[in-house]
Amino acid sequence: MLTDRQLVDLARSMLDYAYAPYSHFPVGAALLCADGSVYTGCNVENAAYGSSLCAERTALVKAVSEGHREDWVKLAIVGQGNAPCWPCGACRQMLSEFHPQLPLLVARGDGSYVRTTLDQLLPHSFSPHSLSLEKE
Repeated sequence: MLTDRQLVDLARSMLDYAYAPYSHFPVGAALLCADGSVYTGCNVENAAYGSSLCAERTALVKAVSEGHREDWVKLAIVGQGNAPCWPCGACRQMLSEFHPQLPLLVARGDGSYVRTTLDQLLPHSFSPHSLSLEKE
């Protein structure tokens, strides 16, 4: 199983593959699953900005498309800036669909990182449970 440092370094290596001609803010991500498989991603921007895809969602879609939905262990996210590269709201919502308590390693460009969990960043998320018609 990868260490936190190895997962952050793998996410950081994805910065080289980012396509960020508009924001000039490359981001890399690496999602570790329970069986040891890792799904990486980078941001892919588009001139029609709404069609862009963040690194975290790239990794998420790759994992889900390969059958990994409920066995996520942790996700590392790395940007090139001096501040931690926090996931955007859309990424938080998409990740919450599959793992609301997902541990996150949110890194700066130098590779130093902050540990947190998705539910700390997105409390009271809208989830599949929110669609239930039953009263709680």
